[in-house]
Amino acid sequence: MASFKEYANYDSMGLAELVRNKDVTPSELLDAAIARRDAVNPQVNAVVRNLDDQARETIKAGVGSGPLAGVPYLLKDLSAYMKGVPTSGGSRLFKNTTMDRDSALVAAYRKAGLVIFGKANSPELGLACTTEPVLWGATHNPWNLERTPGGSSGGSAAAVAAGIVPAAHASDGGGSIRTPASCCGVFGMKPSRGRVSLAPFAGEGWGGLSQQHAVTRSVRDSALLLDIASQPQLGDPYWAPPPERPFVEEVGRNPGKLRIAFTTAALTWGKLEPPVVDAVKQTAKLLESLGHHVEEIPTVPGDFIAMAQAVNVGVTGSVTLSLSREAQKLGRAITLDDVEALTMSIYEEGQKGTSVAYAAAIADIHAIGRVISSVFEKYDVVMLSTLAQLPVPLNYMDTNAKDLTGYGEKLYSFMPNTQPFNVNGSPAMSVPLAMSEDGLPIGIMFAARNGDEATLFRLAGQLEKAQPWAHRRPDENKLLKRA
Repeated sequence: MASFKEYANYDSMGLAELVRNKDVTPSELLDAAIARRDAVNPQVNAVVRNLDDQARETIKAGVGSGPLAGVPYLLKDLSAYMKGVPTSGGSRLFKNTTMDRDSALVAAYRKAGLVIFGKANSPELGLACTTEPVLWGATHNPWNLERTPGGSSGGSAAAVAAGIVPAAHASDGGGSIRTPASCCGVFGMKPSRGRVSLAPFAGEGWGGLSQQHAVTRSVRDSALLLDIASQPQLGDPYWAPPPERPFVEEVGRNPGKLRIAFTTAALTWGKLEPPVVDAVKQTAKLLESLGHHVEEIPTVPGDFIAMAQAVNVGVTGSVTLSLSREAQKLGRAITLDDVEALTMSIYEEGQKGTSVAYAAAIADIHAIGRVISSVFEKYDVVMLSTLAQLPVPLNYMDTNAKDLTGYGEKLYSFMPNTQPFNVNGSPAMSVPLAMSEDGLPIGIMFAARNGDEATLFRLAGQLEKAQPWAHRRPDENKLLKRA
């Protein structure tokens, strides 16, 4: 595994097979991943904490015989905890926060043989759809270094797009897997509510909106990683129905003739840019050519302004709780030396809230989620754009601006379609099926019934075969030339 070109030819499952066949050692794979990180990370700033020594200790102790034994991997620096390693959540306030044991998800990754060698950048507390925290600085999109990789799993998606790893951990409370997957031209699946446990440090994230999984180059990697991650824990407040067979076995299976609805609407706010509209319509034609019943609908049912308002109250309550507990620990008030302006504004708003307002917001979220899910009474899958715009320039969404007027409109004008499928708990995936004329990725989103990741993986495998994307890579010269 002497060159990046050779390393880049494989997804995680391919690398694991090389290790099993003794064609390469875990140490050689780690060296290749570190070399690639060191070459491109000064330009993209995807990895914000190097864990090379811990990774070498993992290999020295033995990677075992798990399905991804010896494969290098990155954790998003938010929500998944690694014993003794700080998890900052992109925040100066939490930059030294450590836990005394692994999250259940990290323990599952270790058991599968993954070699964790770094933490990927995240906006503060995952609150933004771009990745530009004050603590670590901006992550750049490998396809255009002046553009955002999206957020909040922007570091993970940029690392995959830049070839540091073929897959990386990610999480999604309102689009934080799918948004960066779209911006960076990789595959991103948000699982059903309850599919992946947050044990032992949390029961749910953002009132049940947030789910853990990964961004990947290949569909099969995503499926296998979800098999690895789907380990219900005692005390979990949610539990997704077990799949009929492992998800990885769904990839390559015939999805049959699916009833697919599509829309070019921007659900929450604004409208789609012309290149995005074209990508949706071209995908509808592709689906028809594959034998599916495809039908255009005006929009997905639901009051999305009411949804955004309820989500805002719910997320505000969750963020305020976290910061209030930290203030108690510190014995002092939280200040702008600790958190960014957006986070502070949320915290200040949350301190004015009431328990009744929070309970009402959760009730509204559940009620609106049922309305959204009614679309699946007639259709197996809904297809729409992941985002309304191409990846926006860096600094377009400034979470530390003195004036945050209009921030919400900017947010939902960029990502109007992802939040509804956190609200109803459905699995939803962004598939890198299109590119703009100026070489920027455009993700297409597909959602299915709660618990039905299997249908999405079958469809994704079919799309990956019909219109491959793994060969598309950012310009290597541009990635390496900027200091």
